[in-house]
Amino acid sequence: MSGFSWAAFAQGLAPCAGAALAVMLATFAVGRHKGVHRVVDIAWGLGFTAVALVSCVMAAGDGNDTRRLLVTALTAVWGLRLAWHIAVRGRGHGEDPRYEAMLAKAPGNPDLYALRKVYLLQGALVWVISLPVQAAGYLTGVAGAWAWAGAGLWTVGLVFEGVGDHQLARFKADPANRGKIMDRGLWAWTRHPNYFGDFCVWWGLFLIVCPAPGAAAATLVSPVLMSFLLIGGSGKALLERHMAERPGFAAYRARTSGFLPRPPRG
Repeated sequence: MSGFSWAAFAQGLAPCAGAALAVMLATFAVGRHKGVHRVVDIAWGLGFTAVALVSCVMAAGDGNDTRRLLVTALTAVWGLRLAWHIAVRGRGHGEDPRYEAMLAKAPGNPDLYALRKVYLLQGALVWVISLPVQAAGYLTGVAGAWAWAGAGLWTVGLVFEGVGDHQLARFKADPANRGKIMDRGLWAWTRHPNYFGDFCVWWGLFLIVCPAPGAAAATLVSPVLMSFLLIGGSGKALLERHMAERPGFAAYRARTSGFLPRPPRG
């Protein structure tokens, strides 16, 4: 069991919130200039990276350095990979249909509505979901089994997310696959390898703070909230409603796990 510096952790909360806010406001300025608010999706990974770096600086000298640097590196690698992937995927495209539909119904100024409902909301989510990352640097004691178990689960998640994204990108790049459902590779084992990967990443980061029961209890909201967003919120549930009428999707759904990987039926 590790000790935990509650006072130092509390002092670091505001600077980390400021980091998330700064990333979202800067991204809003870019989105407003370009007239495309889909750039906020790039800021999602960048926001977590910024919070991790600020927290790493704030926690220096308060906890175990190995654990602090480990959680910072894991978060930054995940966040930067995700931001780069989304930036490449969206290059040359117009507005995301989700934001287009939302802003078409906006009361008053659409840009200010986007600032409130998209950028500031995502900034708040980044701050809340990153609580285990913020807390990890304030744990004393050696980075033992919990830290390395968390890093192992994070690795599983990053592999699923990265490989799944790569497989889907290659599938879509082939004109022969236009209009078809991706059901190969990891996508034959789960309909959402990228979301399952995110799920593992954030439960893995949470495991790193579990040696301090109080800190674990205070930051449990992070993986629980991320799991809700991935499975029942803006992730799996929203995407499957969008894909429900596509030819072949019903058969794909019948033979392929909705989230946790398993061999396909039939």
